[in-house]
Amino acid sequence: MDALLTLSRLIDAVNERIGRFAFWLVLAVTLLSAGTAIARYGFSTGSNALLELQWYLFGAIFMLGAAYGLLKGAHVRIDVVNNRLSRRTQAWIDVFGTIFMLVPASFIIMWFGWDMFERSWAIMERSSDAGGLIRWPAKILVPIGFALLILQGLSELIKRIAFLQGRIDWDGPGGHDSNALPEELPAQPAKQ
Repeated sequence: MDALLTLSRLIDAVNERIGRFAFWLVLAVTLLSAGTAIARYGFSTGSNALLELQWYLFGAIFMLGAAYGLLKGAHVRIDVVNNRLSRRTQAWIDVFGTIFMLVPASFIIMWFGWDMFERSWAIMERSSDAGGLIRWPAKILVPIGFALLILQGLSELIKRIAFLQGRIDWDGPGGHDSNALPEELPAQPAKQ
């Protein structure tokens, strides 16, 4: 189990960095959106390529940030019900959901996403709009994003099983345990 927890920490660290990169993409797409809006409405000029780049960046934020969301416990849950359950029951629900829902569904989407990317790459598919971009960079984000989500799901599964075995502490969805999550900054002392 120690080797699996080490693997879990590695996966968490990778998705933490990719998630933080996605944060910067939010800034980039915001600036790009503002710039294209100013150009279009202020100067009556525009670019299909820049509009499509906004969509590609938005897709990248979503696809690259999904695993980070799972790492941080930010995915949708029925908190009114979930918060009334014991940590052990929550962990069992996560184990079941990961094995029977998250991983299979993500694998299917990743599989078909890869096929979609390959076909786009093979024909060097381009946007049908004038000045539009090539499509395969946006399409590769689907299998990459779901591969990262599968890996993070496996990391969360390792942590839940370790918790159920009494090897680590777990504070519930989005909670942190010192043995399985990447090192974080120490808490700041309270101001008096």
